[in-house]
Amino acid sequence: MSPRPPNGGWSALRRTYPRTVAVLATLIAAFVVGDVLLAARWLRDRAETERLREGMTDAERQRADMVADAEENKANVMQELVRRRAAADRALHLSVSVDSGTMLLERDGALLREMRVQVGEERAMAQGGDTVRVLKPRGPLSVERVLGPRDAWEVPAWVFSDRGAPGPEDRMLPGALGRNALVLSGGTVIYALPDSGVLADSGYVLPGAVRVSRSDLRAIAPIITPGLTVYFYE
Repeated sequence: MSPRPPNGGWSALRRTYPRTVAVLATLIAAFVVGDVLLAARWLRDRAETERLREGMTDAERQRADMVADAEENKANVMQELVRRRAAADRALHLSVSVDSGTMLLERDGALLREMRVQVGEERAMAQGGDTVRVLKPRGPLSVERVLGPRDAWEVPAWVFSDRGAPGPEDRMLPGALGRNALVLSGGTVIYALPDSGVLADSGYVLPGAVRVSRSDLRAIAPIITPGLTVYFYE
């Protein structure tokens, strides 16, 4: 039988468990502040959108809606084309479904291995006096390098800022992406959790990158060669 709470409501609870009550109060306050900030941002964005639309003529509003719809349809069509291109590719290739977190190794229409992956979120990072926008990979990319445990990778400066860690002068660090990793065109990486270093945190996925389990990456790395196509779609 669980112990009965002390009589006297919050006052008694605060006297009996002061630290627990303080932590709960802090968490509740943080959630409330976060909700208020999100609501304020949403209201501000909606007001700005309405203000801009009020300054348009009916024809301009209709044209703006048509452009927005066309851009959305264009993105959807591009995603479907990438998906179909991956399905039709007879050569060895990887296909990554960004929204479902699945990576497939395929050849000649046969599924060789299915892997669960985590795709890092899109983020805006401060780097020096500039802002770096890190996006999720989309479309067909190609493997440029296959890294082993002793191969170095230049860790972007914004990674250290994002992790709240001081960046070394030499950011070419061996094993920074784990024991195996794939570096793709455009700088996208597919990696596993490293044993040490700035990315050795199971709760942190490098923004714009794909993290896969060590066992899956170790299994496929020997047959991955530069030039292999990796398809990204939603």
